[in-house]
Amino acid sequence: MRIDLHTHSSRSDGTDTPAELVEVAKDAGLDVLALTDHDTTAGWDEAFTAAGRLGVTVVPGAEISCRLGRIRIHLLAYGFDRAEPEFGRERNLLRDDRERRAELIVQRCQELGAPITWERVREIAGSAAIGRPHVASALVEAGVVATVDAAFSSDWLADNGRAYVTKYALDPFRALELVHSSGGVAVVAHPAAGSRGWILTDDQIGELARAGLRGIEADHVNHDAAARERIRGLAAELGLVPTGSSDYHGSRKTVRIGENTTDPAAYEELFDGMPWVTQRPPHSEASRGV
Repeated sequence: MRIDLHTHSSRSDGTDTPAELVEVAKDAGLDVLALTDHDTTAGWDEAFTAAGRLGVTVVPGAEISCRLGRIRIHLLAYGFDRAEPEFGRERNLLRDDRERRAELIVQRCQELGAPITWERVREIAGSAAIGRPHVASALVEAGVVATVDAAFSSDWLADNGRAYVTKYALDPFRALELVHSSGGVAVVAHPAAGSRGWILTDDQIGELARAGLRGIEADHVNHDAAARERIRGLAAELGLVPTGSSDYHGSRKTVRIGENTTDPAAYEELFDGMPWVTQRPPHSEASRGV
């Protein structure tokens, strides 16, 4: 069984629609796919429909934006009840602030001489919550940088880069409370990805584990072999489930879906006692699609 627990669709900053994402997963030989768009569950229903047609198991999830001091943290939340109101309100706040922040980033890029416009960035994003990858795509289109990855440099969009703007983010301990109260589990994403900015210390990961963190992403494109080995050792020490994922974004990034996968035994342990996690949730949300 091949399992990828971290992917994005066009409902956040990926380029594939949720249905296309499931089709790509099927073509890549994946049996299980988690849809973890940023701060939204808007793609779940479309993914579930495609999964039923194609025979792929879709795990419903979201990548939740958090901050601990100067450290940006992403929590992969799985299997939660998207109709739970308090968590839904926080996801609304997270998404709403993404647009405010993105417009300010575009303004800073313009001040730095980049010939991009807010209107074009909105066209690139379509119906998705606008994020830095959409601005990065506009920079590529305008010939400012060669690739989306190149846009995430100190010259442009990297944390504390010249065009960087902070955004609203949850305290990770509060986020864990919300995930748990909604019936879900959480895994910390790419905790050793130093290229993304400041990273968590082992002590901080230990504090999150004691607060209810269930797993930790070990195998990720931004983790080298030494980092993966260290994370697996830390997972064993703290009783966390080590996962592997692609963090696939479609054509916006070069990583392939299924490039890293989760061991089936780890998958079973992560969702132990959660028989509903791979089933279509009983609740639907408002058309806004939180």
